Amino acid sequence: MKPKKCKICKNTFTPKYTTTQMVCSPICAMAYTKQQEKKRWNKEKKERRDALKTQSDWLKEVQTQFNRYIRLRDKNKPCISCGKPLVGKYDAGHYYSVGSTPELRFDADNVHGQCVACNQHLHGNLIEYTERLPLRIGDKKFEQLKSRRGKIKKYSIDELKEMKAKYRRLGNAMQKKSDI
Repeated sequence: MKPKKCKICKNTFTPKYTTTQMVCSPICAMAYTKQQEKKRWNKEKKERRDALKTQSDWLKEVQTQFNRYIRLRDKNKPCISCGKPLVGKYDAGHYYSVGSTPELRFDADNVHGQCVACNQHLHGNLIEYTERLPLRIGDKKFEQLKSRRGKIKKYSIDELKEMKAKYRRLGNAMQKKSDI
């Protein structure tokens, strides 16, 4: 049989029993079994934890991933409201607030990089945001965004799970791109 590398101690060994033998000795076999049991338990624990999450919990998790994606997307752009460079900590500021228009909460045309001063201290600095938003996304998209208001959207937990995975994937892709 062909030599292999032990999954535990990383020593090279020749399997004695089958081609699926992963470890070199009984001691490594016990450690490997423990390792596999721990992985299985951690997976089961995560599944149990996820099963206990409420829709509100999922919304928060999606919001975190979505905001990360927006910050990375707008990393090299100026603040949507005041036009200053986004440096250090900055927010993903909603044009239409989550409280008044939850249906646009995860609409990428509705959310842009915004400095903390404009978003938190000036409550979004909406007059300036209104002037600059059509310049950033175009007049057509701005009109479409306005027309999407009021179309109530209730997300299922499965939709929220998919959205979380989507924005995590997009955020990771943006992160890789910016690391290059």
